[in-house]
Amino acid sequence: MKLIFPNGEHGAVLLSAGRNRLGSSEQALIRLQSAGIQPEHCELELAGSTATVRLGSSHGVVTANGQPVADGHVLHPGDAFAVAGVACRLVAVERAAAVSTPKPAQIDDSGATRVRAALPKYVLRGVSGATFGKTFPVVAPTVIGRQHDCDIAIASEEISRRHAQVKPTPDGLLVEDLGSSNGTYINGSRVQSGLLKAGDELRLDAVRFMLVVPGKEIPNTNAHAPSTTSAPAQVRQGNAGMITGIIIAALAIAAATYWFALR
Repeated sequence: MKLIFPNGEHGAVLLSAGRNRLGSSEQALIRLQSAGIQPEHCELELAGSTATVRLGSSHGVVTANGQPVADGHVLHPGDAFAVAGVACRLVAVERAAAVSTPKPAQIDDSGATRVRAALPKYVLRGVSGATFGKTFPVVAPTVIGRQHDCDIAIASEEISRRHAQVKPTPDGLLVEDLGSSNGTYINGSRVQSGLLKAGDELRLDAVRFMLVVPGKEIPNTNAHAPSTTSAPAQVRQGNAGMITGIIIAALAIAAATYWFALR
């Protein structure tokens, strides 16, 4: 408990178990300098939640509710009293709520390591029709068709209900036509089944896809195309050589004829 002074004669004092002396002497725990305060005016004996007034031999005046109290008077928390006119109040000290230390986050150390999801190996990218600009990762056998429960559903009347299936393999996507009406094409050629590689085009009627392999460049199909200018250049070089040979031969014949004429 603690003792407070509503009129400010002294600061609040935390009382300790046992006797707590009030008075004007320097030895007093609570030193008061007001008129009428004896050197050893009284003591408050703290035990549990009560304080007992001990007057001793000084016979200091202690009043409660305006009436003097006798030695042994028991005070309870909230009681107001006065020591020679100095107003006091006994106040219970609330115990600070125990602060619970948050436990560190529990780490699941069951031995299993969380595996980061890998990028899909193959992706079909729509390049025309209803799928233009869309991408479709292919990680398992995938059915493409008009039917709503297909893995890749395309709302187009030219697409059969179950048009084709693509299946990942180490070398690309294995394409299989599922009996479609308008056919399945790889790079412009109609197929019943075939292998789709990075950069190849898959066409289902007017809907076209390109196969993309994340992390792999699409091969340049024009890299090995024959040059359209090399052949004419070779022809021109060949013609120039032939003309030069004819001129040299003509000059040789003319020189020989002239030499024989002089003889």
